Amino acid sequence: METTARVRPASARERAERAEAGGGLPTLEFERELPYDAYVRTDILHDLQRPLSDAPGEMSFLVITQVMELYFKLIAYELLSVREALRADRLPPALDALRRTALHLQALNASWNGLRWMTPADFNKFRDLLGEASGLQSGMYRLVEFRLGLKNEALLRPFKDAAVRDDLRRAFDEPSVWDAATALLARHGHDLPSAVLDRDHGSEYEPSEAVEQAWVRVYRDDAGDPERTRLRELGDALTEVSERFAEWRYAHVAAVRRSMGAKPGSGGSNGLGWLERSMARAVFPELWSARTHM
Repeated sequence: METTARVRPASARERAERAEAGGGLPTLEFERELPYDAYVRTDILHDLQRPLSDAPGEMSFLVITQVMELYFKLIAYELLSVREALRADRLPPALDALRRTALHLQALNASWNGLRWMTPADFNKFRDLLGEASGLQSGMYRLVEFRLGLKNEALLRPFKDAAVRDDLRRAFDEPSVWDAATALLARHGHDLPSAVLDRDHGSEYEPSEAVEQAWVRVYRDDAGDPERTRLRELGDALTEVSERFAEWRYAHVAAVRRSMGAKPGSGGSNGLGWLERSMARAVFPELWSARTHM
């Protein structure tokens, strides 16, 4: 959090007085830096786009990639709020943060539309200049995956920056949102084995039949049980996040197919094949498998 404000705060009363004094017209004269620029830090934001070529599509590629990075940061922030609220048995704020997360994912997914025009010929005009740069190396995206519960220790290896690596290591070793939701089910009367509740959170998650059956019980029709209703709302909100994340993965695969086909990826992977395999790992898996038994 910023410790020194670059924008002078204004109260509701001050805003009303300013509007009245100006006859409802916007303020157009400022003695110092524009307050909008000061708050948004546009001086920094708009200095970040530095294409390496004259290819007309590179600016689109770069800006949209940076927009996605900002959404990764926002989603990672929200997921941490979700986890902490669940661990404290505070369902209302957890639900609020989950619903925001789903909407942020929806907006993130819409970002792909800005690259739908890109053919292999368009991408080839600047692709070589990316060198080995690859989305696989996004620390913020990896943080999102870890907080969702998708953990693979090998994917920590590229990150040598101490601050980034420490953040990722912490998220890898700590309970994920799904771990927190599962622990909450146990605290609310669902019998879950210690192998689930006391597992090593820094290991890849293995779906549990006991967790699956807990969600089956949550979704049984019992409108008169407020406890089950609240847990069902949690399940619905988690499902929405999982579905929006699956849409992100599919949109990524579609964008790669459209712009480069099955060529090798920039970061050493086989590109399309790597992305398609990653889609097989479901987020919050028992919420989906439980539907077979409802």
